[in-house]
Amino acid sequence: MRLLFLILFAAVCAFADPQEPKSLVHWMGYSEAFALAKSKPKLVFVDLYADWCVPCRVMDKNVYMNPMVADALNRYFYPVKLDADSQDSIMCDGQKNTVQRCYFDVWELNALPAFVLVAPKGMSILTVTDSMSPQEMLELLLKFLEKEKEWMSR
Repeated sequence: MRLLFLILFAAVCAFADPQEPKSLVHWMGYSEAFALAKSKPKLVFVDLYADWCVPCRVMDKNVYMNPMVADALNRYFYPVKLDADSQDSIMCDGQKNTVQRCYFDVWELNALPAFVLVAPKGMSILTVTDSMSPQEMLELLLKFLEKEKEWMSR
């Protein structure tokens, strides 16, 4: 039995992508974040990406794998990752739309990577479209936290 387990374990490991480490950020689903925000209010940090977006992969590797950035996102925000091309329905600014329509029509974004900061009640606060370094991301998150009390009621 132990031999069978070892063989199966080796087979699974052989198909695992060694180039793709698990993210340090505890990404959650969009609906899950807002369900949690009802009982324990925090700002929701939405990272918008696309599979074809090379700068998005660079952000995943260089910024979100930074322990300080990951700790700040995990501790002070509800971090959400959304595919900008997705046809899944979500509520954005009180409107039910696909992620793609929220990206273009509601949040008025036109580049990736993009970030949307959303209040616990679901209204967007601001959007950012830019690649950045871990230090720049930490500075941005700190600025968000400085305005948190003002933005929480939106």
